[in-house]
Amino acid sequence: MKNIILSRFTILIITIFYFHSFAYAQEKKVAETSHELYAEIAHMDSVMFDAFNTQNMPVFKSLFTTDLEWYQDNDGLILYETVFKNFETNFHREYKLTRTLVPGSLEVHPIKDFGAIEIGTHQFRHIENGKEEIGTFKFVMIWQKKDGNWKISRVISYDH
Repeated sequence: MKNIILSRFTILIITIFYFHSFAYAQEKKVAETSHELYAEIAHMDSVMFDAFNTQNMPVFKSLFTTDLEWYQDNDGLILYETVFKNFETNFHREYKLTRTLVPGSLEVHPIKDFGAIEIGTHQFRHIENGKEEIGTFKFVMIWQKKDGNWKISRVISYDH
């Protein structure tokens, strides 16, 4: 009788532990995005693309880390030097390319002790052969905050 009670007690403890562990494992722990962080990244996004839209290369380039990795679905991995050679070429094209963030698409998520993830959709526009061309693409940017300054260290550009 004592063994049966001990066995049932052991099964009960194991069952409680199992369901408690299962419930705990299912709990989604999401780092909350503060209004301040969201506003900072939204501001930095606008600073970066104001520089892009006005073709201000010194300001634009200063917003990226020198170990930048840019991943693009069609072109693969592009490193810092190549990224800015490509932008320099784009800035000297006959047509002017401009970017706007799609309203309501911006997401910001904190990265503990590093910075933030920016996710969104943007449109690039230009006039070519008298016709407006518009491309809508998705992106992810990893912002690093170092010494109070925000810079992009990684970019994922996709859905081209």
